[in-house]
Amino acid sequence: MSKARLATIWLDGCSGCHMSFLDMDERLIELAGLVDLVHSPLVDSKEFPDNVDVVLVEGAVSTEDDLERIRKVRQRSKVLVSLGDCAVTANVPSMRNRFSVAAVEHRAYIENAQLNQQIPREVIPQLLPKSRPVHEFVEVDVFVPGCPPSADTIHFVLTELLAGRIPYLTDKTRFGA
Repeated sequence: MSKARLATIWLDGCSGCHMSFLDMDERLIELAGLVDLVHSPLVDSKEFPDNVDVVLVEGAVSTEDDLERIRKVRQRSKVLVSLGDCAVTANVPSMRNRFSVAAVEHRAYIENAQLNQQIPREVIPQLLPKSRPVHEFVEVDVFVPGCPPSADTIHFVLTELLAGRIPYLTDKTRFGA
């Protein structure tokens, strides 16, 4: 039997969800027997591959690059999981939403810079007008709240999905308690 193709991506977030993923500790060895990790910030893959069975998406959609990536990821994946509060609600990245993009850029690159005070127009991705959760741009199959979700919750979600089941999370997150 072939292994499932698993990917993870990191949009606008803090990497806490990926750290929780790694906190599965020895369960990662068990998971390695079931999946091939085909893309992740944890490995050196550049291009998101085709035919991904499950993708864990951390972070909000905050830039033009994020938007392009999430659309490509959705197109190339069977099951898309919004992992963590930033992906589910836009959480911390959305704190900038009450300000204009121009005001955010001015604060970051002019007011807070001591050298070379200028707003970059190359290399740095263009901000979208608002930071938004993943489901506002693409279809999401599973929502996993938490900041970050626990390693136990992530393990439960993955093992359920790999067994062909949609995980029931009501009793696995603080929202279900």
